[in-house]
Amino acid sequence: MSTGSNAPIIIKRKKVIAGGGHHGGAWKVAYADFVTAMMAFFMLMWLLNATTEQQRKGLADYFSPTIPINRVSGGGAGAFGGDNIFTEETLAQSGTGVSQPSDGSDPLRSESDAAGDAAAAQVAALRDIEAVLMGQGGESMLSDQALRHIITRLTDEGLVIEIFDLPEVTLFVEDTAIPNPVTAEIATIMARLFAAVRNGVAIEGHLSAKSLLRVDNPVWELSTNRAAQMRLMLQSGGLDPMRITRQTGAGDRESAVRDATAPRNNRIEVILLRSDI
Repeated sequence: MSTGSNAPIIIKRKKVIAGGGHHGGAWKVAYADFVTAMMAFFMLMWLLNATTEQQRKGLADYFSPTIPINRVSGGGAGAFGGDNIFTEETLAQSGTGVSQPSDGSDPLRSESDAAGDAAAAQVAALRDIEAVLMGQGGESMLSDQALRHIITRLTDEGLVIEIFDLPEVTLFVEDTAIPNPVTAEIATIMARLFAAVRNGVAIEGHLSAKSLLRVDNPVWELSTNRAAQMRLMLQSGGLDPMRITRQTGAGDRESAVRDATAPRNNRIEVILLRSDI
């Protein structure tokens, strides 16, 4: 007797997973951008922590273009108004003659241009002094310890070099005008750098306020004496005494920070004056 007709029928179902297989590589690009951004962020944090204020200022100045490509807009389709920078020298040789009669002077140069060039030259000279002092283009002439006491800024008056106390190291012996070695080092280097220009020099002494009122508060005399001591050190370093145009003591009246009693307010400001004002 045959049993083939009684055999069970087995049905096998294949499970199909929708959406399987390759999904593309967009997520890899997004992840790489994320990793790059995080690396850039941590590098920025490291630079902010590892550099001084002067070095950060040098980096900012490096990425700030200050040299114009062309002073005025040209009327032609090409660069320099459709002409070239040697027009006056080449037109006569090409047979077209000069653009206009010349008496030996530059007809395109006005008095305002000359004044602007002089002002720009002054600013450039002051920036060069600042760069060498702070070591923005390389190694500074000052030691790292001395650089911690200095900050510079360029103002309408000139290059202000601010030399200030640190909580652990002061410029002068407490309540005296006797300079500490770091102050003498800074003064010597400044005198050497100032010899490269002929600008006048102004010196201002400043002090921090006392937390307690004193009947005999010698802030005026002490700030003036410290300014005078800085003048003497600059002259000993080789600065011409005739270039000193102003020496003042401001007492505790002009604080550099909000807290008038902070040591940061004990400072000497040496200003390399602009000669074009």
